[in-house]
Amino acid sequence: MHGIGVHGAGLGLRRAFLAPLADCPPAAVDFYEIAPENWMRVGGRLGKRLRSLTDRFPFLAHGLSLSLGGPDPLDEVFLQELKGFLDTHGIRFYSEHLSYCADNGHLYDLMPIPFTEEAVQHVAGRIRRTQEILERRIAIENISYYAAPGRELTELEFLNAVLDEADCDLLLDVNNVYVNSVNHGYDADAFLAAVPAARVAYLHVAGHYRDAEDLLVDTHGAPVIDPVWRLLDRAYSRFGVLPTVLERDFNIPPLEELLREVVHLHNLQAAHRPSRRRYA
Repeated sequence: MHGIGVHGAGLGLRRAFLAPLADCPPAAVDFYEIAPENWMRVGGRLGKRLRSLTDRFPFLAHGLSLSLGGPDPLDEVFLQELKGFLDTHGIRFYSEHLSYCADNGHLYDLMPIPFTEEAVQHVAGRIRRTQEILERRIAIENISYYAAPGRELTELEFLNAVLDEADCDLLLDVNNVYVNSVNHGYDADAFLAAVPAARVAYLHVAGHYRDAEDLLVDTHGAPVIDPVWRLLDRAYSRFGVLPTVLERDFNIPPLEELLREVVHLHNLQAAHRPSRRRYA
């Protein structure tokens, strides 16, 4: 495992949080995560507010649009601009989704890459080139998916093959493991047990929507549910207490409500490090 320069509990930054964070930054949040595409060309008052936060607190960046598995040529102009943004703001680490989101234009969704040997080689080459341009190691995130056309490998076999071939790290989304385990009928604990611990850089946790008993939709629009918290606890048992980001993208509540989940996250981590203080 490669250190990413942050620790503890993180929160996905949203523009609505800029003012309260500037006025009274919460002690429970150890670091923040942003989608660089939402900020790279932002100037003026918002740009200055972001810079004031990145000057004061550790930040990670989690990409949305690189389309690592897509058929279009890798956008190297975007990557050069991204590198400048990461350097300017002192971003500690960058991650992207193991998916594609563009095919002669953006699709505005994270589509699953076919689980095939050919796709392993395709996406791994693009990850290696991304790391060369950015001059830094990156992590890829396991996504939620609802169909797997042309499958030759299992999700786990595909993920591990890409990590090995690309020689990159993993952003392990615990909620996505839970969602996929329900939707595709596999054992979430067995999945965690087969993930290479040395590759896991940090973790995501989020909420989802239950459409049916056997269909969960990854929305990031609800509180984290108890089975996902329990799976996160077991992830800490397997991988150690890694930095973990709470994500919330829709139905965003007041910051105070999200901070209660961050406090729960901290206390879950503290249970694996009894010497550390807990938050009330």
